[in-house]
Amino acid sequence: MTTQTLRSVANIVTAQRTVEGAGFVVHRPFPTEALETLDPFLMIDEMGPVDYAPGDAVGAPDHPHRGFETISYILEGEVEHEDSAGFSGTLGAGSVQWMTAGSGVVHSEMPSRAIRERGGRVHAFQIWVNLPRRLKMTTPRYQDIAAHRIPEATSEDGKVKVRVVAGRALGASAVIETHVPITYLHFTIAPGGRVVQPIDATHAAGAYVFRGAGTIGGTSIEARRLAVLDASGDAVELAVPSDASEPMELLLLSGVPIREPVAWYGPFVMNAPGEIKQAILDYQSGRMGSIKPETRIVE
Repeated sequence: MTTQTLRSVANIVTAQRTVEGAGFVVHRPFPTEALETLDPFLMIDEMGPVDYAPGDAVGAPDHPHRGFETISYILEGEVEHEDSAGFSGTLGAGSVQWMTAGSGVVHSEMPSRAIRERGGRVHAFQIWVNLPRRLKMTTPRYQDIAAHRIPEATSEDGKVKVRVVAGRALGASAVIETHVPITYLHFTIAPGGRVVQPIDATHAAGAYVFRGAGTIGGTSIEARRLAVLDASGDAVELAVPSDASEPMELLLLSGVPIREPVAWYGPFVMNAPGEIKQAILDYQSGRMGSIKPETRIVE
């Protein structure tokens, strides 16, 4: 039997409150002054949970992307998306959209019409994953995965549950294909629960807690904190004390670092400043297209 080497916590980063899109609030552990990136991950944004009154819900209207991937994970509510490539749809609670922007798209993400008109609760994550130089201009791709298709697993004692967006955990494997090898796991750990989750030894890794409290790698952590794990080891222990008042929920992320220069300007992430300038010119000249009126979601 192979002995696992457990990773410890190298740093804990507190998520910062900021405003994005048309005015919605997010909590962001990085990029911030405390942590620039967690290569290959560029950004984690937690949107909500927020209860919108009728007419108050806002999102991210038409905006471009190039050179990376966005992963939208909806915990509560509904989000409508559409883009310049003609894709559109509605993401419900528990579903995932994995968008490879690649060479460039114009994209829109908004709370559903029902939430905009009647109000409702929204809680979601968007995570940006960098692409290596060889894939920066790849053809855009979408993977919309409904909630029932996201693999789930539960520990033998029933105290640890996981939804596997990417990678593998508790015997369950993801259905999503990734350009960059990564793991994306949503754990819910009840009081008294404990799990040792394998992590590829070549991966950089971090765990973002968004509900409750517990320990990661033996270090205590509370909600809206990111535990950045050290680089040595092939597993991490996640646990919640038996006397805790509620479960701990977290996203465990790991991935192979790309280790290439990053030139970043708003919605464009390339390798050099000249490539950013070209992205801006391509967007302004219409080469990334636009969301056509005849394909736009009907209001």
